[in-house]
Amino acid sequence: MMNIDPIGKRKLYFIISWVLFILSAFMIFFWNLNLGIDMTGGTQSEFTYSDYTYNAEEITQESETIAWHRNISGNVINSVSTYKITWENMFVVEAWFNKNIDDKELEEHKIFFRNELESNFKNIWDIELSKYTNIGASFWDYIKQTAKLTLLIAIVAITVYIAYAFSWAAGWISSLSFAAITLVTLFHDVVISSGFYILVSNFFPEFQIDTFFITALLTILWYSINDTIVIFDRIRSNLKEFGWKTKDLKEIIEISISESMTRSIYTSLTLAFVLLCIFLLGPDSISGFTLTMLFGTIIGTFSSIFIASPLLYEFHKESAISEYIKREDLSEEDKMVV
Repeated sequence: MMNIDPIGKRKLYFIISWVLFILSAFMIFFWNLNLGIDMTGGTQSEFTYSDYTYNAEEITQESETIAWHRNISGNVINSVSTYKITWENMFVVEAWFNKNIDDKELEEHKIFFRNELESNFKNIWDIELSKYTNIGASFWDYIKQTAKLTLLIAIVAITVYIAYAFSWAAGWISSLSFAAITLVTLFHDVVISSGFYILVSNFFPEFQIDTFFITALLTILWYSINDTIVIFDRIRSNLKEFGWKTKDLKEIIEISISESMTRSIYTSLTLAFVLLCIFLLGPDSISGFTLTMLFGTIIGTFSSIFIASPLLYEFHKESAISEYIKREDLSEEDKMVV
């Protein structure tokens, strides 16, 4: 406890958190995002091989040649991208098409491009088409709007719940403090987890920002709030037991963190170990989800211990501790947070 000292060294942890947040926000808004096909629309053709020695240059050249032949009659295929799946005998060819083309004609162009890829790769290198995905423009517009709305609703709903659950925590600490800090840490966890993932996706193209990524962010919200509530509930219990009697706020929060830290770290390590196993040994289709969750687990644990509780102290360090006020109108079941 003395070595990490979340309260005494809170400014150091705030600086680390702030730097990571700024860098992550910069990557989100200014870096070239590696968007998945379900976020942009287009086609994704997945190929597998056994005897072929993967050569990125010749695969890309062949794909672009097929696209160029289709573009002779006009601007049909805007761009083509190829990348290999790490640790697998597998690569992906993605194509983005002109959205101003009539839907029926556009489908014909997509089918032609897929068939030409499949035929050429089969004849030249004995490479098989294993999976084909076709995403329309209306679908990816819907996905992007829904993703933004869902994240916003989830964060707001969690904040409102915390405000209610911790109402009347103590006579001198408003439940809005717990809610506001929860909102800050949730936003903090989502942004930094996204930043780490975007950084990785720039070096490994197979890790794309897609619907699995959005699902992972929503799952991170659940995990982060669960960890934060455990520590906040311990603080509330210790405020009731020690507040205004024998200990000041700094001591109470330090005791609460110490009592909760082992549980939080062990839970996080268990989850991280499972996620790492899934990432290394599980199906490639959920590797992006698993990697995002792994980042979120680490960041969520860090924020619940080193950001949330120190922020609560920072907000109320000058306040005088008063007696705990009970909520007489609630049953014991209603008072339970976790």
